[in-house]
Amino acid sequence: MLNMGELFKYPRIPDVDMARVDLTGFDEERILLRPRDLMFARRSLTLEGAGKCSIVAQINEPTTWESSIIRARLDPSIADARFYFYYFSSPVGRRQMETIVEQVAAAGIRLTELGKLFVPFPELPAQQRIAEVLGALDDKIAANIKLVGKADDFSQALFKSLVNESASAPLSTTARFVNGKAFTKGASGAGRVVIRIAELNSGIGGSTVFSDATVGDDFLARPGDILFAWSGSLTLHRWFRPEGIVNQHIFKVIPNGYPSWLVYELIRSRLAYFKGVAADKATTMGHILRGHLDELVDVPTKSAIGRVDALMTSVWDRTLLAERENETLAATRDALLPQLMSGKLRVRDAEKVLEGVL
Repeated sequence: MLNMGELFKYPRIPDVDMARVDLTGFDEERILLRPRDLMFARRSLTLEGAGKCSIVAQINEPTTWESSIIRARLDPSIADARFYFYYFSSPVGRRQMETIVEQVAAAGIRLTELGKLFVPFPELPAQQRIAEVLGALDDKIAANIKLVGKADDFSQALFKSLVNESASAPLSTTARFVNGKAFTKGASGAGRVVIRIAELNSGIGGSTVFSDATVGDDFLARPGDILFAWSGSLTLHRWFRPEGIVNQHIFKVIPNGYPSWLVYELIRSRLAYFKGVAADKATTMGHILRGHLDELVDVPTKSAIGRVDALMTSVWDRTLLAERENETLAATRDALLPQLMSGKLRVRDAEKVLEGVL
């Protein structure tokens, strides 16, 4: 069953694990999803979330949806659902949606009002061309995300295969863990962007700006650096965005004579332990302490590392490239979307832009 969590997480909803319910005695045509169904958030705690639109990209087994979501199934003979998904993702579509949002304790939309919305209605071939331009960018982004997932699985499996050629050593000996600081927010446009836990977890670049442009090199995160949120989410990240300053509650991890891929895997192998430690809030206040970095980990021998280093470094670099490419693809899509939907940019001109990024 599709829940609000999947709707907000995936603009194009893939085949992912979902909560399961027992459905018997219902009209399948009415309660089961199909590819290209449009799904709208009926309610949200925020104005921005009410009426949020996602599209079903893939269905591999019978799937229904929860009552907080409205399904819209368009007539494919006159409407391309992909076009309208992108329309409601654009600024003009969002403004149109907000005309029917009701704000009481929470923000929400009514099914009857959604059906009355006036939307652009170009000829079907024009809808399809616009959807294909924007969809090509999203398809490449999805392929890169899949590649990153497979690369991560491969790296983790290869790392685990070295366990018989390892020796115990404190995690803290494999890298320096430099804690970020609480920097002062400066005037708009002044200084450098600060990387906070919110940016790490959301995948969105930093917006807070540090007022002083001079800061030690250890506090600067550059593409390829490892960042470890030691408070709250306790998550591990490869930083691939432009240079930024590491804020408090994040370690910048600087390998100490070991390759980045190995240090990353060593920390990843202990994440479950760290989260268990942090869960004891009475002792740790919800985060790990410096002393926990002295816990023993299985560090592969130099000969074992040397045997796989070239392959693992190649996988590491390819993963970073895919993540950085997705940043460019998403920026291109977000730039083209409002222009195509408003008619300011012709489809053939957008197709030429795609030639330079795909």
